[in-house]
Amino acid sequence: MQTLSLLVNRLLQLLPVLLGIAIVTFLLLKLTPGDPARLLVGDRASEETLAAVRQEYGLNRPWPVQLGTYFGKLAQGDLGESIRFRKPVSGLILQFLPPTIFLVLYVVSLTVPTTLLLAIAAARNHGGWADQAIRVFGVCGFTLPVFWVAIMLSRLFGVELGWFPVSGYGTGFLEHLHHLFLPALTTSIWLVPVMVQSLRAALLEKSEADFVTAARSKGLPERGVFWRHILPNALLPTLHLLGVMVAYLIGGTIIVEAVYAVPGLGRLMVSSILSRDYSVVQGLTLFFALATVLVTLLVDIATTLIDPRVRL
Repeated sequence: MQTLSLLVNRLLQLLPVLLGIAIVTFLLLKLTPGDPARLLVGDRASEETLAAVRQEYGLNRPWPVQLGTYFGKLAQGDLGESIRFRKPVSGLILQFLPPTIFLVLYVVSLTVPTTLLLAIAAARNHGGWADQAIRVFGVCGFTLPVFWVAIMLSRLFGVELGWFPVSGYGTGFLEHLHHLFLPALTTSIWLVPVMVQSLRAALLEKSEADFVTAARSKGLPERGVFWRHILPNALLPTLHLLGVMVAYLIGGTIIVEAVYAVPGLGRLMVSSILSRDYSVVQGLTLFFALATVLVTLLVDIATTLIDPRVRL
């Protein structure tokens, strides 16, 4: 009952966060140079046509009125209508969401096994050549820009060797795996070093904990101590970090989707910003914020189920 009450309180705390994000996004878009009506009808449109378009979409109203209208629709679950696509924003989000979700899950499926393998190898050979090599790999992963890695991989494996497509999403599960391998690999090259450093540090810390010393004093083999005591207790901090990274990836795949022309939410966000499609940008920003909070909350719930000592 107490856990349910804390869960409800966390969800209620989400409302003012979303409200603040919506206001800030609205003001930033209004301060951005450019006229959505002009971008919609073209440079050769007459002033009468521009005035009609601005009146149709309420762009000629004062900012406070536009903001009030937006929140009124938002309270009814209406994210507005796209000026560019002439479709409801909620429908556009659902249309472009599957490639992004598939890409995020693909990245996680590549990242988790690699992280476990490298972190365990580094921790079990602390100070050795394997540990040093993995740490050097981590430094390279931190420093290489994601867009540069994406361009290099697409040029090498897509253009030169022709092993993987450099754009699109494909049709069917196997084609999705084929088309999104390079975007997922690009993101994993950045994400794996972050996860490895976290898990490696946790493994080294737990290896010196009192309960590990007690297990060793009972004569348990080192292999059993590691797999039964050290690793399970070291996974919780990394699980939290993974949840934060997954929440970030939902809205942070913009660069990768833009380079590889993946028809996901990131590409929709870029095209909407360039076309000054305010409703879509606001809707996507709220969606990313909501997804971030919900994923983080799910990770907290999973943590409490794994370790009852942890509370929301």
